[in-house]
Amino acid sequence: MQGPFAERERGYEAKWAHDEEIHFKVLAKRNNLLGHWAAETLGLQDAAADEYAMAVVHAGLAGKSADPVFEKILHDFHAEGINLSARAIHQKMEELFHVASLEVAG
Repeated sequence: MQGPFAERERGYEAKWAHDEEIHFKVLAKRNNLLGHWAAETLGLQDAAADEYAMAVVHAGLAGKSADPVFEKILHDFHAEGINLSARAIHQKMEELFHVASLEVAG
């Protein structure tokens, strides 16, 4: 028989796990949306745009730096001569995080 504290602890752990899963899904969705936005900015279309978006999602999953998705996009933009500020990219990331949150929640 478990006491109320053990039950409460299990409840908190379950909520934490659920919240982490939702956060992961939102970030993955945001990175996909961001990848498609960046692909469009880079002039990529169709399959190339989809591949680029997947590369952005993968960067978010496999990256070891503080913000691998941002760094990938900033690097790719600079390599193609697209002069977009770090602030503009971060603003787009925040905007798409909000969109992804709504999509995952709905």
